[in-house]
Amino acid sequence: MNKKEASIKNRIQILIILLVWGMLALLCWFLPRQELSEGERRKLAQFPTISWSSIMKGSYAEKFEEAATDQFPMRETVRSIRAVTDIYGFRKKDVHGIYLAEGYLAESLYPLRESSVHNAGEKCESLYQEWLAGTDTSVYAAIIPDKGYYLSEENGYLTPDYEQMKTIMEEEFPEAEWIPIEDTLSIEDYYATDSHWRQEQLEETANRLLDAMGGEALQGLEQKQALEEFHGVYAGQSALPVRGEPMYYLTNDVLEQCQVHHVENGKTLGIYEEEKLTGRDPYEFFLSGSTAIAMIENPQCTTGRELVVFRDSFGSSMVPLLVQSYSRVTVIDTRYVNPELIGDYVELENQDVLFLYSTLLLNNSETMR
Repeated sequence: MNKKEASIKNRIQILIILLVWGMLALLCWFLPRQELSEGERRKLAQFPTISWSSIMKGSYAEKFEEAATDQFPMRETVRSIRAVTDIYGFRKKDVHGIYLAEGYLAESLYPLRESSVHNAGEKCESLYQEWLAGTDTSVYAAIIPDKGYYLSEENGYLTPDYEQMKTIMEEEFPEAEWIPIEDTLSIEDYYATDSHWRQEQLEETANRLLDAMGGEALQGLEQKQALEEFHGVYAGQSALPVRGEPMYYLTNDVLEQCQVHHVENGKTLGIYEEEKLTGRDPYEFFLSGSTAIAMIENPQCTTGRELVVFRDSFGSSMVPLLVQSYSRVTVIDTRYVNPELIGDYVELENQDVLFLYSTLLLNNSETMR
């Protein structure tokens, strides 16, 4: 090939690249804007309005670049190709902090953020001093292990010091009776593509909690299928092509007659909300997801016993299994309600009180109020 032919070939290649990028830029600009990423379960950045001040400050270019990345044509396909290439081509250990081991997607929790755990313990202690100290309440607490507790070390991933996390929480919140539950669980008790545990696998764990709190062992529960193909949050965040899995739930006559009053929207619903199965996060099927305050009335329990649960999203699928031993269960998520307002909705006097938080939240407790 002579110099002239080589020059022509280079020009053609450059022209093709420019045409491709030009077409992608036009598509990016003129295609309908996407508001949400279903896979990542987040809002996508939108193109900013042009103004002289934003151009001069440099904010326009920054926001435009972010929007162009989020609004890129065939974005999900590109994300998936990149994720597969990173894991199987370049043999990377994880994608965006999510790794695949033994058929399970899990989030790397390393390193242990001791300051965050101290903050979580202080928040629990503050709640106790504000609302529980000097009352006849019986206070309990338990830590829910994330999937990495059962996966990371065995598969060569760095593992946070879970024992240190437990020690910090117990030292910061000594008034609670701490209930160990990690030995009642295994990796098979979690969804393969999601962070959460599977409700149909939690009877042993629920019985451990109920036994410690003086409740009755579970009985008469029936397993039913809620969803045939559940793709959890890690499937979307990693963009790896993974299979869905069935979602099951446990129910009986007691649970089917319970009514759940949600304070923030005034709605009264059932324990399970089928409409959520077609929403952005089907896990919200359990107790309608994470809400500020929900009160569950159990008409079949006449003991008058009450339970208050301070929880994160893992509690959505556990709390229904604790209901049958109580006439009322109040569920509080302090990520969505100011603790100073709790007394406006529930009178804490002689209830059982359970603090039930996952290691994922404890290691990232900034969302707790």
